[in-house]
Amino acid sequence: MGCFVSTLNDSAERRCPKNVGELVVFVPGLRIPKPVDFAQPASGDMSGSLVERLSALRTRIVVMAGQGAPMTIRPRRTATQHGGSTLADLHHALEDYLPVLLGLVESGNQLRHDWQFCWTNQEDDVEVTTMSNSWYEVLSVLHLMAMLSLSQANLLFLSNKLTDDYHSKVSEECRRASIDIFLKAAGYLDFAVEHVLPQFPTELRNDLPLDLAEGTLRALCLQALGQVVDIQLGMAIDSFKATLAVKRRLACEMIKYWQQAQENIMDLPLANGWGKKHKLFIQWKYVEAKAAAYYLHGLIHSEGNAENLNEIAVAALQAADVFLKESKKASEAFHQASPLSRNPTTWGVNKYLSDKIPKDVSSRVSSSQVLQSHERIMQAAPALPDFALSLKPDEYQLPPVDPSWNDIFKDKISMRV
Repeated sequence: MGCFVSTLNDSAERRCPKNVGELVVFVPGLRIPKPVDFAQPASGDMSGSLVERLSALRTRIVVMAGQGAPMTIRPRRTATQHGGSTLADLHHALEDYLPVLLGLVESGNQLRHDWQFCWTNQEDDVEVTTMSNSWYEVLSVLHLMAMLSLSQANLLFLSNKLTDDYHSKVSEECRRASIDIFLKAAGYLDFAVEHVLPQFPTELRNDLPLDLAEGTLRALCLQALGQVVDIQLGMAIDSFKATLAVKRRLACEMIKYWQQAQENIMDLPLANGWGKKHKLFIQWKYVEAKAAAYYLHGLIHSEGNAENLNEIAVAALQAADVFLKESKKASEAFHQASPLSRNPTTWGVNKYLSDKIPKDVSSRVSSSQVLQSHERIMQAAPALPDFALSLKPDEYQLPPVDPSWNDIFKDKISMRV
């Protein structure tokens, strides 16, 4: 069924850097594959050329992944002996490898368990996990493709910030490109949960590292969707055509995505550097989404003249102020957690909330109301409207098995006949 070997982490610093620089998008490091000796005898009839091709494609990934890991935190191209290996190059290498790898899965149990696939972990206390199951390799490849996409989005933001007076902005073209990247990452993760994890027998599925646990994969998928809505809200804020109702709906949907991400990850024993930081990131964005939703809810109710509407507006603005302060504390906790990171110059929704909420609370809320306790403010906070989630991951399908497997499949069919 596919045995597994795990090695406990005896040196977390080897895989968790002390400082990862500026972060807009959280990426829990990259799981790096270890070499596999495909030349060892296999139980099936694989041609020498197919073995060589499988080995060459995977070796290329091993080398590029080791070189590409530092690039997930630095917005620049790093020259290497392989001609400037980039995240996009590594992603392309994975896409080249996957159709050939899928032959091991399609060929059935005869080849599926012939080789032990070993990957380093990032969010698990176990340093490396080795499994003799080709589906584990497929799952690891999809996870790495998703993490590369998130890393690409992070570098895209850091590389495309524009300075306008004291404001830090990101071009609309960059924001639209990042939406496509996030949806693609969510598609990889959603497919992994819905179609790859079910291929594992229960006992082996329980042995998967926390990096590949269903809760972690779902949380990462929801995180990607939550960041898409964050970008959409920022674009709506910058648009004169977007109404307050549209902005509030986006903020309320954003709360749901981050809340669901938190629910999927909160009970997982993610205690080391990357795992703890992952939880703190989701907590930060969840609270920030609440600040946005309550602020916009308060603005909508400020437009009415009735006394009860004004009371709702004041209560909502006060709640927004509380959540904004909590989000700043959550942001500090996230960036101070190991590995250390820095918050780039404030922009987008965060910039909007930081500018607007303190001013509106100061001008619209009386001094006696400002002095209310945290508990009283939360008790008085109005219920937010409930909207159905409208965003879905991109639909992803595994590529067809590489044609180099055709002769082997034909031979097996003829032998059965």
